Amino acid sequence: MKYTDQILEGFLIKRYKRFFADIKIANEIITAYCPNTGSLLGLNKPMNKVLVAKVENPKAKLKYRLEAIQNNNTFVGVNTSLPNNIVFESILSKKILPHINGAIKKEVKYGKNSRIDILIENKKNNIYIEVKSVTLSRTKNIAEFPDAVTSRGSKHLKELSEMSKKGYQCIMIYLIQRSDVNQFKIAKDIDEEYYKNALIAKKCGVQFLAYNCKINKQGISLFKKINIYED
Repeated sequence: MKYTDQILEGFLIKRYKRFFADIKIANEIITAYCPNTGSLLGLNKPMNKVLVAKVENPKAKLKYRLEAIQNNNTFVGVNTSLPNNIVFESILSKKILPHINGAIKKEVKYGKNSRIDILIENKKNNIYIEVKSVTLSRTKNIAEFPDAVTSRGSKHLKELSEMSKKGYQCIMIYLIQRSDVNQFKIAKDIDEEYYKNALIAKKCGVQFLAYNCKINKQGISLFKKINIYED
């Protein structure tokens, strides 16, 4: 997926109030929108190199949007609005779930007042796919989720578990927005409730998959499927 806006390089000054980041570009300090509700644990270091999109939309309140932060010489994508589209396009191009066919839809209502990220409808059985954006890596080569307590994430696992009990195929995909990892695991010490719900979901038949990505100034692209570390 190529970035559609002009991408500038800069350095992080600070992230604050969750959705704002002050960034130094050349000799100017600008304020950018941070499209990520997580803690960005391990990434919020002053003077880390960043990629910033210059937003051309005249209705946008902020003219810049934070896209990636460099960590261990690797750009880590922080825009949580991108993973769903990346997975959607990867399914269409058969890079993910190549043997599955059917009509693919996004943001379809299901469960108890929820929306599934991707629904594949076919004659045999509908497939429910939830996508989570991953940025955290505290140990070399290992990505983790979540980076903060997520009651919403637990809700999604419970919803998938219920759909799986009803006989539907359910898949949780962790899209890791960095290329310097080859394993994934649940961050049990950060959110033990999410970890427990993940174990329940697995017992209910929910399938867990993880993929990492490559990020540069041109865009973000799916790289390869990686192993899920069983704790």
